[in-house]
Amino acid sequence: MNIFDWKIFKWIALKRYNWKKYDFFLIGVIVVLVGISTFILSKVAPSFSVSKQIIGLIFGFIVMAVVSVIDYHTICQYIPFFYIIGTLMVAATRFSPIGTDLNTGSFRWLDLKVINFQPSELVKVILIVTLAAFFNRYMMREDKKINSWKTFFIACGITIIPTGFILVQSDLSSSIVIFMVLAIMLISSGVGAKILGPVAGIVIPSIGVLFWYIQQPNQKLLNEYQVDRILGFLHPEEAALGTMFQQNNSVLSIASGKLYGKMIADTGDLTRNYNNVSVRDSDFVWTPIGEEFGFIGCLIIIALLSVLIFKCFIVAKHSRDYLGMMIAIGIGAMYCFQIFFNIGVATSILPNTGLPLPFLSNGLTSFWSNMISIGILLNIGIQPQRRRTAGDADLYKGDI
Repeated sequence: MNIFDWKIFKWIALKRYNWKKYDFFLIGVIVVLVGISTFILSKVAPSFSVSKQIIGLIFGFIVMAVVSVIDYHTICQYIPFFYIIGTLMVAATRFSPIGTDLNTGSFRWLDLKVINFQPSELVKVILIVTLAAFFNRYMMREDKKINSWKTFFIACGITIIPTGFILVQSDLSSSIVIFMVLAIMLISSGVGAKILGPVAGIVIPSIGVLFWYIQQPNQKLLNEYQVDRILGFLHPEEAALGTMFQQNNSVLSIASGKLYGKMIADTGDLTRNYNNVSVRDSDFVWTPIGEEFGFIGCLIIIALLSVLIFKCFIVAKHSRDYLGMMIAIGIGAMYCFQIFFNIGVATSILPNTGLPLPFLSNGLTSFWSNMISIGILLNIGIQPQRRRTAGDADLYKGDI
């Protein structure tokens, strides 16, 4: 397939979209979250550049706007190309000269000179669309044999290939999110209990066995620092000055924000406890948010993030077809798990792991990837109802 096929332009048919359903409220929520992020990052990120941030945000909103007017069926037609490119990018982080760890020990970025690009964030979106297109192809068959072991294993294979390279990066947290999204999409796809029941019966006990194994001396599955984080979480009193030091300081910082936060209730004390927390601009961005905005501010931000998640599932419910529904469910699941894991780590209810908080953490790669997913979501929402007239036959022949 020629990716530069002129036919892609006929899918940008602006007149046929239902613009009354264009979700400006969702865009408004994102603008508010981005504004909060910019305020927090200006206070906590040592190398924060307002001009760079503004340029990055403008580009992100342009990307969202462009993607929102490209029919998601067209995007799915080219998904094999995107899938291959995404897989090669995550592989390149570890197995090419441009892969870099940014002195963190985890090779998650590509050094593109102008910007450090984290392909795993984009691959999450690519995998969601790939899985949705795959399930949709089976649903469109006359026999609709989606409820089969073949479907299950192919879906797992599609997921495992790029996720394996993400694991090699030493990015366990992103890998867990991807597999959780896969589980939600499998449950929603129509792969029934006769498949997922036995799988759950094997996977759940296996997780318990693996959890026991990684706590044993000389285990080979996880890196030493990953094991230390898990053991520190299980025995916090023994690791208070070690692996739990970061999370303990995070909890103290959030608690010091009290009800209203230091930004409002500041009595002249300029000290901030979050200065004792590293990566407070990305993985632990919830720490300065809690200290600056307090309990009430955190509730408001959680409400905004909840709106983001609920909007995804509302779009899924009202989607005109199965493909749009599956994409929206995947995007909603991705946001749900990333938000839960990020805030869970900052509040010490989960072991320490590195995941950005959507639209709040520092990092343009994460932001642009999220804006692409929002653009797809908006396009699903403005699609017209499927028409069955002969004149519309060509319009929908690209559905897969």
